[in-house]
Amino acid sequence: MDEPVIVSIDIGTTKVCTLVAREELSPQGGVSTLRILGVGIEPSQGIKKGVVVDMAAASQVVIRSVEKAERACGLEISSAIVSLAGSQVSSINSRGVVGVAGRTIDEDDVSRAVDAARAVAIPHNREVLHIIQRGFTIDGQEGIRKPLGMHGYRLEVETHIITASSASVENLRQCVGAANVDVLQFVLNPLASGEMVLTETEREMGVVVVDIGGGTTDMAIYIGGDVWHTNVLAVGGDHVTSDIAHGLRLPVSQADDIKVQHGHALRSEISPDEYFSIKPFGEEQSVQINRQELAHIIEARVEEIFGLVLQEIKRSGYDGLLPAGVVLTGGASALPGIRSLASRTLNLPVRLARPENLVGMIDKLDSPAFSTSVGLLRWALLMSDVLPQSSGPRPGGGGKGRTGGFDWEAVKAFLRRLLP
Repeated sequence: MDEPVIVSIDIGTTKVCTLVAREELSPQGGVSTLRILGVGIEPSQGIKKGVVVDMAAASQVVIRSVEKAERACGLEISSAIVSLAGSQVSSINSRGVVGVAGRTIDEDDVSRAVDAARAVAIPHNREVLHIIQRGFTIDGQEGIRKPLGMHGYRLEVETHIITASSASVENLRQCVGAANVDVLQFVLNPLASGEMVLTETEREMGVVVVDIGGGTTDMAIYIGGDVWHTNVLAVGGDHVTSDIAHGLRLPVSQADDIKVQHGHALRSEISPDEYFSIKPFGEEQSVQINRQELAHIIEARVEEIFGLVLQEIKRSGYDGLLPAGVVLTGGASALPGIRSLASRTLNLPVRLARPENLVGMIDKLDSPAFSTSVGLLRWALLMSDVLPQSSGPRPGGGGKGRTGGFDWEAVKAFLRRLLP
């Protein structure tokens, strides 16, 4: 019970997933595991393409998801890390410069440089989600990863700033607040997924995380260990389902079942003799559908999704810096044949990834659909290194001296370390 309990809430177009976990350190000093203490999964309502479109419906789904997780783990959840996606997310790169006067660079100098980079023109209706340090330059010497303790006169920092619509963020905050849970931090989906599925070698060499969810496809480009580019495309697995529903004249729920049971992303890998039965609108009897016809519908849409991913990679200007290729995750990446189609379209090596190093209540989590959910827990661990026990569950609803899940003494101690 010494390790802090952490909570994540992944609010997606397809599902809302609340996870409660604790880190278990390896006695050999290897990769730590996450023990899942509680899981609450509910089908999404009131959320479209990652954005809240019905506040009441979305709030009720979050409440039910949180309550399920609380019952499973026997803890009261007071605060959590929450995912965020949607086409309202955008990013820019910015450079900050400060003078150091020839002394040793400390945390305060780095903070001032980041603040200078943050001083860019951001519309009043947007707010900053993440400021990611990409690299430092000291007196013209580039490629410095950790400037602390070095001497210099001029410190520059390259940052990647991710912003989102203030209204969309506030709507999500209210949905979570309806479950009496405070939001510790919103985390962009591909950054959370990257925490779960990427290796250090891939981050260093250059890789793209592509998380294909229900309503959005989220991307993050990592080079030299840092995030260099992010984007959210407003297209995902639900569009494939919609195409099947229109093409075969089926209800959406039935089309989704058919996609899972019979779907394939490559028509060429399906035998022309394979058929399955469906009952379309207006038909009293079931009819036989050639599985190649279904694969043809799926292949067209999935190829379009990867075409948009390729277009975004080229637009970023980093298309020649990705020897590690693409790491594919998200619910739609479970579609058979999708890895081959991605490799063909993007002309890059592609591997599929799902959550790993989990113990406990993991029977429902062994799927690429939960990479973001588990990745949020990894992100929470990074935060807990700075703010101990800030993730919020407490046995029986206790927690004296704590407000909204924060250990304020730890916050004050951390801030004191940043002061000159």
